[in-house]
Amino acid sequence: MPNDTPLAVLTGSSSGIGLAIGRALLEAGWTVAGLDLAPPVLSHPRFRSVSVDLSDAAATDAAAASLTGAAALVHAAGVLRVGPLGRLQADDAALMWQLHVGAAERLANALLPAMAEAGRGRVVLVGSRVAQGKAGRSQYAATKAALTGLARSWAAEVVARGVTVNVVSPAATQTAMTQDPARQAAPPVLPPIGRLIQPDEIAALVLFLLSPAAAAITGQDIAICGGASLPR
Repeated sequence: MPNDTPLAVLTGSSSGIGLAIGRALLEAGWTVAGLDLAPPVLSHPRFRSVSVDLSDAAATDAAAASLTGAAALVHAAGVLRVGPLGRLQADDAALMWQLHVGAAERLANALLPAMAEAGRGRVVLVGSRVAQGKAGRSQYAATKAALTGLARSWAAEVVARGVTVNVVSPAATQTAMTQDPARQAAPPVLPPIGRLIQPDEIAALVLFLLSPAAAAITGQDIAICGGASLPR
């Protein structure tokens, strides 16, 4: 794999938003290490697949230790489990916390100090508009809300060292997750624009946040929501 292009570590690279981001990164000239339990979909000389269960702490630590020289970390891996009060499942909460929050912590802990030492780096965590609260999504919302706390805290630590940390929070997006049988009792709600957000639209925003032009944007939770944020 060529070593003369910047390396982006990307989770969830085999489907949905992560796959779209991976394609955009490769088209923009990045080298990509894709972390996913699913088999790789991307095939490119600058793409390396890292098979890992990101809900497994030890496996995530081992994968992180194998990644050096990263200029960017994009955490797009995710899963959705829904349930109202009275039917909340502790296993669902644990899975989403480990995948959304625990994996972000472990990867950032391994990669951000080297970025700060090098004086450059970008981190983007894929959150969700649901983090602001939605009936039947409390466990999912809690994990996504936690990402904003992580991002703002990390941003404060590295703001003077050339590293930015941001969250991108989409509204309902056209991915396999919206077709997950686990959520058929609670289908996605269309944003005011009248359609689901497209993964390529999220990828374009992420790519901008990784660019030199976005050097002054850090510690932000940026909604890409098709107007869902308009009512106050």
